[in-house]
This record gives sequence, C-alpha cells and structure tokens, in this order.
Amino acid sequence: MRFDARLLAAFFAIYVIWGSTYLAIRVAVETIPPLATAGLRHLLAGAILFLWARAFQARITATEWRASLVVAVLFFLIGHGTLHWAEQIVPSGVAALLVATEPLWIAILMPSRGGSRWSVHMIGGLAAGLVGVAFLVPPEAFTAGSGQLWGASAILIGAASWALGVRYSATAPLPRDPFVRASTTLLCGATLLLTASAVTGELARVDLRAISGASLLGLAYLIICGSVVAFSAYTWLLERCSATLVATHTYVNPLIAVALGWLFAGEPLTVRIALATGLIVSAVLLLKAESTREIAAAGEPVCGQPARATASD
Repeated sequence: MRFDARLLAAFFAIYVIWGSTYLAIRVAVETIPPLATAGLRHLLAGAILFLWARAFQARITATEWRASLVVAVLFFLIGHGTLHWAEQIVPSGVAALLVATEPLWIAILMPSRGGSRWSVHMIGGLAAGLVGVAFLVPPEAFTAGSGQLWGASAILIGAASWALGVRYSATAPLPRDPFVRASTTLLCGATLLLTASAVTGELARVDLRAISGASLLGLAYLIICGSVVAFSAYTWLLERCSATLVATHTYVNPLIAVALGWLFAGEPLTVRIALATGLIVSAVLLLKAESTREIAAAGEPVCGQPARATASD
C-alpha cells in the first residue's frame, strides 16, 4: 500500500485528533448540555465548510441533501448524540474503547467479499472485541439503575449506528466533493441534534453564565479540530480506502483517549481497562488483517484514487 502526503495527514487527523476529542467532549459537556454541545459543534463546523464550498460555486442537489440527512441521522443524531450524552457518566477513555467496537459492527453488517463464510481472523476478532467490551463494564454496573450500564449501552448503540452510516455512505448519492459532503452531513446533523435538544428541554435549561471557559475551549477544539479537520479527512478517506481500513482509527483513538484522560482528567487506569484495551485493539487488528487479505485477493488497492460512484457521475 503506497501512502502519499495527503493520506498520511488524513490518517493522522482521524488517528490522533479524533483520539483527543473524547477528553474535549468530557470537558465541554461539564457545563454545556450534551445534545446542544454536539449540535453547536456540527453547526459551526458545517457552516465553515459550506461557506468554503460555496466560494467555489459548489452545487448541491435535493437528492444529495436527502442522502446527507440519512447519514446525519446515523452518524450524528444517534452516533454522536449518544456519545456526548454518555460522557457525562462514562470516563472519556472508556467511551473511546467502546466506540472502538465500530469495526466489529462493520464486519457484522458488511458481508465478506468472499461470501458468507467467516474466517478465523474474523471470528477471533469478534470474540476478542466482545470480551474486551465485557471487561469495560464493571460488575457493579449491572445493579438497578446504574448510570454506567446505560452510558455504555448508549455508546455501543452509537457505534453500531455509525457502522450503518459507513455502509450506507459507501453507495449513497452524496455530494462528490469530500468537503461539500462533510458540510451537508454536518449541517443536517446539527439541525437534528439542536431539534432534539429543544424537544428534550435542554436548550431551555441552558444558563450562559454557568458555562465555564474550559467548556468553551473544549467546544472550540471540537469544532475546528474534531469536525472541520478530522471529519473532512474521514469523508475524504472513505472514498479512497476500504471502510474497514479507515475504521482502524478506532484502535489508535482509545490509546490516545485513555492516556489523555489519565494525564489530564485523573481517570483511573486499572488492570481491567488495560486488559480491555489490549483485547479491543487486538480485535481491530485481526479485522484489519482480514479486510486487507480480502482486498488483496480481489486485486483491489487498499488505498488509491477515488473509485466511489455517485449520482452525479
């Protein structure tokens, strides 16, 4: 697989920057309601990218807006909505590890290129991932009304939704340009999240005087680095590389998130979390190896020039 400078920069963005956003989310939702945080994050990021796209006279069809809305439901309303809400309860490092199950969901939802038969790599990866998730949920979480269990379950639902979004976006009639595509999905996601925030009463409870400077800095980092930079890189990579390869950001993200949570937020780094980290990273590596083997067997590049068909082609 041959990487150029743009591919290296894009993978750096989804590996390292996205790994740091879990701590930024935790800081932001301390004094800003979670759905409002996610909605404002995507609204401002989407507006920046949309204005950039319009400067080059990009045209967006009604079909492309509809497809962007579907992706926004899966990626942002469910995927990010559950994550931002859960990080009020679940430590940022643990949240990142739970999101790291995304390649497991992709492996389940996306049929193997060689047919329905599962390989040893795939079965081993799925088993290791499931055991790793089990390690992340402590026994006391299963007591009645446990917030940890609800939070962990919400994040897993969000990870599965994101995987569905990856599958849908692979063939959906989205805008061809990656920056336009990022802007339309971000703006649709922002609309959905802010509507949900209003319906649930979040917006009515916002006290501007209670919002801390740290939360505002966290939100600003999420807007510029997490959404404008990293999500644009993510959408650009999805049209050039296999979905499972792009999803390997999930085995670097938790390592970054766990380290930052421990260093800057005092989150515990226990033996249980260390074991879960090893199992989930191993699971993703096994699935990555299986995906690379299938692509090589089919004679297709793991990463290359855009090959994704769109309605405008």
